[in-house]
Amino acid sequence: MTNSIGEIGKSKVIFVIGSNTTENHPVIGAKIKQAVKNGAKLIVADARQIELASYADIYIKLKPGTNIALLNAMLNVIITEDLCDYKYIEKNTEGFSTLKENILKFTPEMGASICGVDIELIKEAARLYAKSKRSAIYYAMGITQFKTGTSGVMSVSNLAMITGNLGKEGTGINPLRGQNNVQGSCDMGCLPEYYPGYLSTDDPKAIEKFEKLWNTKLSKKKGLTVPYMLKGLHEKKIKFMYVFGENPIVSDPDTNHVKECFSHAEFVVCQDIFFNETCEYADVILPAADFAEKDGTFTNTERKVQRVRKALPLKGMCKPDWLIISEIMELFGHKGFSSPEDIFNEIRQAIPNFYGITYEKLEKSGIQWPCTSLEDTKGTKFMHKNGPIRGKGILIYQDYEEADEVTSEEYPFILTTGRNLYHYHTRTMTGKTKGLNEESSESYVEIHPNKAKELNIKNGDKVRVSSKRGSVETKALVTDKILEEVVFMTFHFAEGNCNALTNTALDPICNISELKVCAVKVEKL
Repeated sequence: MTNSIGEIGKSKVIFVIGSNTTENHPVIGAKIKQAVKNGAKLIVADARQIELASYADIYIKLKPGTNIALLNAMLNVIITEDLCDYKYIEKNTEGFSTLKENILKFTPEMGASICGVDIELIKEAARLYAKSKRSAIYYAMGITQFKTGTSGVMSVSNLAMITGNLGKEGTGINPLRGQNNVQGSCDMGCLPEYYPGYLSTDDPKAIEKFEKLWNTKLSKKKGLTVPYMLKGLHEKKIKFMYVFGENPIVSDPDTNHVKECFSHAEFVVCQDIFFNETCEYADVILPAADFAEKDGTFTNTERKVQRVRKALPLKGMCKPDWLIISEIMELFGHKGFSSPEDIFNEIRQAIPNFYGITYEKLEKSGIQWPCTSLEDTKGTKFMHKNGPIRGKGILIYQDYEEADEVTSEEYPFILTTGRNLYHYHTRTMTGKTKGLNEESSESYVEIHPNKAKELNIKNGDKVRVSSKRGSVETKALVTDKILEEVVFMTFHFAEGNCNALTNTALDPICNISELKVCAVKVEKL
């Protein structure tokens, strides 16, 4: 997030796109509802009539996979109606003339037709967002999990920059992280092309820096993303897989293919707090401690580094993740770590944005990076205050591309996927909680009443949902909160798992799979 959770109350306009915020990020969802209650205007764009839609001043019920068409149409309205912040554009961006030339060809009429929405809603949303001096965008995987996910993020960036809604309180581009330490993991270099601090693995200066810090020679190759790891397993070019706090057998697209890939592995290690479906493929399981059983830090969605303190004693053979990995390092002949604080002090050396953060400061409160000075006690509330950190923000036109799969006579529905309020990812944790299971105990597929009637399906009926990759049996949930040509499933449940259906088409830049759109059929059993 460029801005902070606490700034939601300072926003005049909030634009939520591709995020079921109240169910997937309830704290932030509650803050948005509070802001609306206190006078903020809310724009919501989603294929389902999520809870925030009922709070919205403008709700755009667009077809899945058409985010870029909507954003381009809004950009067209803002440019043609002269609602841009030209002072900000001139001072802080590059590429506006080329963006404008292309955007003027992408009319609101085109956007409305592609998205399947009223053109006036697009115009109203564009005007409301652009005219406010404090407009903030919040998005999640409903923007990114497409073959054009990177383009979707860049379109969001275009919208924020041409209206000057960056580098100010209550504005910004705010991706909502799906887990408590996803941001921290990325910061630490848990991305195949980056070292800690987002330094490229093929940058000679970065290589020199980390070879000196770690006192070892480093590979010059970029790592593999998950889809290419699985491909490597399938082709037997990768023989060993270490799965750490993840359950790809349930969470990754095209489940049957993922299972086949894991069956080709020569050796699999799973490190987790509970036994999950991927552990069935493991040769060795390393039992890990959970958040309440260990010390350390998490970095949350607003870049805030927070202390985690051990509250419970360890049980059985489980150990904290850091200790497990440190002991493995020592077996490989490298020096391990003595404590989480020892690790954090190395982080401060490795990443300038963390240098000013110390355990002593974190005893009092969390600190948001960048925090580059020991004298800085608060960190950075919002980023890009003096203009984009790279110097000038790049405006790049993103053309709309149709999803990899569209409906056909055989597969007349578009399946989109997500989570619900009661469960977390593949239920490794929440599935063990009685109260949550009472609220949501089994797989289901949301289907519109008109389509349910056509197929003689009633609420609660058993149905089969099929795609080109497989089929699952699940329960029908008939609701008018979804578009007629769309069905929705969660990926929480191993039985009736929607990822047996989802598409592996990849974004060519970041290699994320198109989990949010695939073509399916629904049959009553």
